[in-house]
Amino acid sequence: MALSCICADQIITEKHIEALHRGFHVWPELHYGKPPALGDYRWTADLILSTWVQAETGKPPANGLEYRVGNSGGGFDALDFKFLPEDRRLPKDAAIDLSIPLNRRPYDRKIEIRIPFYGAGMSYGSISEQVMLARAEAAQRWGTFTSTGEGGYPESLTPYKDHVITQVATGMFGVREQTIQYAPIIEFKYAQGAKPGLGGHLLSDKATAVVAAMRESVPWVSLFSPFPFHSVYSVEDHKKHVDWVKTINPEALVSVKVSTPTDVDMVAVGSYYAGAHILHIDGSYGGTGAAPEIAKKNIAMPIEFAIPRVHRYLLAEGIRDEIVVMASGGIRTAHDIAKVIALGADGVVLGTSELVALGCTRCSNCERGRGCPFGLTTTDPELSQLVEPGWGAERLGKLYESFQLQLREILRQLGLRTIRDLRGRTDLLLYRKQAGAQ
Repeated sequence: MALSCICADQIITEKHIEALHRGFHVWPELHYGKPPALGDYRWTADLILSTWVQAETGKPPANGLEYRVGNSGGGFDALDFKFLPEDRRLPKDAAIDLSIPLNRRPYDRKIEIRIPFYGAGMSYGSISEQVMLARAEAAQRWGTFTSTGEGGYPESLTPYKDHVITQVATGMFGVREQTIQYAPIIEFKYAQGAKPGLGGHLLSDKATAVVAAMRESVPWVSLFSPFPFHSVYSVEDHKKHVDWVKTINPEALVSVKVSTPTDVDMVAVGSYYAGAHILHIDGSYGGTGAAPEIAKKNIAMPIEFAIPRVHRYLLAEGIRDEIVVMASGGIRTAHDIAKVIALGADGVVLGTSELVALGCTRCSNCERGRGCPFGLTTTDPELSQLVEPGWGAERLGKLYESFQLQLREILRQLGLRTIRDLRGRTDLLLYRKQAGAQ
């Protein structure tokens, strides 16, 4: 199934299968990385294959695969950097700091991550427990975080609890005081960029007995998170939410995940005054194959417009350095990460790119219980075994390593010694056509 998905009209030889197992290093025979049934304009075949290679090697591919941009013609693909002339760049051995704080307020616990990204919420039920464990182990190794999503907190995650964000969403699935007390960071999901105004969906095919037990629901019945929280209609209501979890876990930082409505700048200020430490802006380009295409492509503001808008508004209000802004939604590459930070975010939240590192080919069958041939977005007990958590953590760690190398090189070529110095530097960005790109 996997091979036919990747190479619909090709004759697959043993050499090609060997190439797949080695990380697609011998792909030129199959249309040079562009087989007809793999990828789309945002996640091109090259980006899918190069992400796999990075998860194999810990470095960008050296075989000609494009690993920086897609072919959408817009969004992050339309942006490039104004790199300094060679003689003005930092030395190749310059020390460059990629760490960012997750609490800029003068009170509450101080948490800093070594790399400017952490894992997005993908819930128990939407992905397998094995994938959750792989993400948690990788986060622990790299001194960062991963989020449970809204499907509850499997007991197997507790050894990694210092690196797991627990999410509280509108359906309140699996929300327990015990897991709120575990969490160094608690995330309220008010909306998500892939389907703002629609809430979350887990269709009956994936609501197995185990998933239903975790979510305290009925097996094989579709689950829908309402929109919005029906107890939150104002900043004052929002503050009550923050106060509630801070009462249960006074040490926790609070993250607020929102989509990108036209008044997202006002939402950002409201979250600051409600007491949030992290504002997580989620754009429409993200989401798995379970997110409706009509919603992903037609609702809310593109993330590349929302980030600078929020950044500038927080600056004007004099509170930018008291709240951390994280962004997500279609961030695929290290170059995307750097562009998001240059637009005004402190860091990013990765989702789909992690699944691609584990074998996802973007076939968009995520909503079906047995729809994922790679054992990623499945609740099937047999298919789930295709992902061994240690193997998955190793691949994610290699992807992080490659992203880290590239981010350091981008900063070196810009003459910057810390990723924090890149925040809001839109003057370092240009449109690719201005740079002579096609």
